[in-house]
Amino acid sequence: MELGTFSVSLSVKDLGKSKAFYETLGFTQFGGEVDHGYVIMQNGAHLIGLFHNMFEGNMLTFNPGWDQSAQALDSFEDVRDIEAKLKEAGVQMTTACVAGQAPTHCIFTDPDGNVIMLDQHVPRPKA
Repeated sequence: MELGTFSVSLSVKDLGKSKAFYETLGFTQFGGEVDHGYVIMQNGAHLIGLFHNMFEGNMLTFNPGWDQSAQALDSFEDVRDIEAKLKEAGVQMTTACVAGQAPTHCIFTDPDGNVIMLDQHVPRPKA
């Protein structure tokens, strides 16, 4: 199962302060917009998403269909196919994928309550 690019998504109280803090650690803004309530920070191959008022708590995030630079891959396992395998293995979805070809996501938790999101930003790959 290929989950795609990995990042940590942090729910922050003050986006400006959090962004400045991670910049002191050598991260630079890679995506998102402060005005939209989130930024994606990058330091080499490491990605951290900072989100203000978008969700509660922190989560592990995987992006099927993207490489580490958020570039679309030519070939990848669609998030709906990954979700089906997880459901078959007994994983309960908190949020299920939307059927079809469009970008979608699913959310579930591990046995310790850690939230995991598979967030696919590109359409289903062509067969």
